[in-house]
Amino acid sequence: MKNIYYWCPFVGNIATIKAVINSAHSLIKYSDEKFSPLIINSCGEWDDYKEYFEKKKIRLKKFENFYSIDKNISGYIKSRITYVKVFLSCFFSLKKLLKKDKPEYLIAHLITSLPIFLFIIFKFHTKLIIRVSGKVKMNFFRKTLWKLCKTKIELITCPTKETYQSFIRLNIFNSNKIIYLPDPIIDISEIHNKKKDKLINLDINKNFFVIIGRYTKQKNHLLAIRCFTKILKTNPNLNLYIIGDGELKKKYSQEISNLKLNNNIKLIGHQENIPKYLHKSLALISTSLWEDPGFVMIEAAACNTFIISSNCPSGPKEFVGTDNGLLFKNKNIESLEKNILEFLKMNSNEINKKKIGAKKKSIYFTKFRHYKILSNQLM
Repeated sequence: MKNIYYWCPFVGNIATIKAVINSAHSLIKYSDEKFSPLIINSCGEWDDYKEYFEKKKIRLKKFENFYSIDKNISGYIKSRITYVKVFLSCFFSLKKLLKKDKPEYLIAHLITSLPIFLFIIFKFHTKLIIRVSGKVKMNFFRKTLWKLCKTKIELITCPTKETYQSFIRLNIFNSNKIIYLPDPIIDISEIHNKKKDKLINLDINKNFFVIIGRYTKQKNHLLAIRCFTKILKTNPNLNLYIIGDGELKKKYSQEISNLKLNNNIKLIGHQENIPKYLHKSLALISTSLWEDPGFVMIEAAACNTFIISSNCPSGPKEFVGTDNGLLFKNKNIESLEKNILEFLKMNSNEINKKKIGAKKKSIYFTKFRHYKILSNQLM
């Protein structure tokens, strides 16, 4: 049995959490005991998941550090300061763990600079896998670090084709060390059970669009809020529910009040059960400035929910096309308005045809498909 360790210190409620959990669980569920995954709890960030991990038989190893992550931290600068603290407080703990346990693989998702730095300095029995996502930004420091570690990294995985192609073009690593590995976003049986749950404290008889994502600059929810001032002029009975939380909550609330949209737009906070909202909504709206691969979008497709998304880098435009949804120009309020109005004019046959197209495409993001690709590399 091969020991596979996951390194993913995080702050806030981010999609990467689900990617790590589902990846680890796929190794347990489908491998017939070939792999034994363990998630490293560097600074207490995984404490709230203990019971869930026990249920799914995922091992958890907590470091005894002087620093504990505040998971409610928001904002770019504060989160970066947190990452520096994690780097410093976990340097020797991670080194000690790898030397002692000698796992076959370490899969690093966030704060990848620490394991990369350790592998440059020290020799380990363990092979290093790095997951790279989002826009590939190359400053002098990063490029130097990548060049120094290119012989130390066993594999680089990319959750979108755009990120994969960007990394190939950098010409730092051999192309056989870089693979496209879709995140394990959906479990068909889990989604089927969750979407049956009832919506609490919401009028499900209302016609509502749903937005799901952290209240941050990246998600760009203000675009949809302002767009609805135009949409409601001709469709006064429509509603918009925005699920999530984050540093821009007060700003969103103030904007909704200023535009006198309190009766039609609701900020309903973080919710554990996303499929039930997707299942009852008219459509999912995604206004992200960048996204990969768009967890909620894939869940929406699996829930048979219509998708309206920005054509931002890098995941959405890979998933949504003319055959399975509507794409609007990134940051463009007129383009979003046009898409919403176009959707409202569609007949049920047109809508269902696009829903079916999206649902078929969502199977590429199942736990099982992720497992098949990853296990092939691990073996």
